[in-house]
Amino acid sequence: MKSHSVVILVVDEDPVLLRTFRRLLTASGHEVKVLFSASELSTISLEPDCSRCAVVDLHQGGGNGFEVKNWLEHQFPDIPIIFISADGDVPSTVRAIKAGAVDFLIKPVEEQVLLESVRRALEKDRSSQQERNQIQEIARRFNSLTPREHEVLELVVSGRLNKQIGGELGTCEKTIKVHRGRVMRKMGVQSLAELVQLTIKLRSGSAALTTATFPRRGVPSR
Repeated sequence: MKSHSVVILVVDEDPVLLRTFRRLLTASGHEVKVLFSASELSTISLEPDCSRCAVVDLHQGGGNGFEVKNWLEHQFPDIPIIFISADGDVPSTVRAIKAGAVDFLIKPVEEQVLLESVRRALEKDRSSQQERNQIQEIARRFNSLTPREHEVLELVVSGRLNKQIGGELGTCEKTIKVHRGRVMRKMGVQSLAELVQLTIKLRSGSAALTTATFPRRGVPSR
């Protein structure tokens, strides 16, 4: 991932903190977008393949940090969130971590602590991005199959033999072998085990559920 494709969102009502964080993170080679309030979230757009994370004040605007987190995750799935707060009480910390935050930092935040937290968040996002890219590629291959190939794939991964598939689909075993070969080729696999693994990955991947078109009698979503 190139450095210019790294974006850090900082949401806080404190202009001094925003300036400090912008200076620090920009000096580290990141693009920084600062927001004074949740109302500015709708102005944010990110490239789909950029590496990103967000630093969010948990108690801004009367305590709507969790709402900000929910909005960000809706717009940018899997974006890592780092909560910051002047109030380091245990319940807030526990709630933040249970909500999926990658870190919870107490103000005033030390520079090296922030940089290390951002580094871990970006590492997590890069890993998630690789996973999303893999699933999108599997979905692209899946969608290249014909309706009949979708049916054959479903029955193959369910453990049926070519003869059984032919009987169920009302065609001969030789024709099923041809369809099965095309499925394997289009899905880019060499074995039944690989085909099953890709199908499971596609079914379980959240990105795939929005890009793959499952056939009417095909592999069911979760």
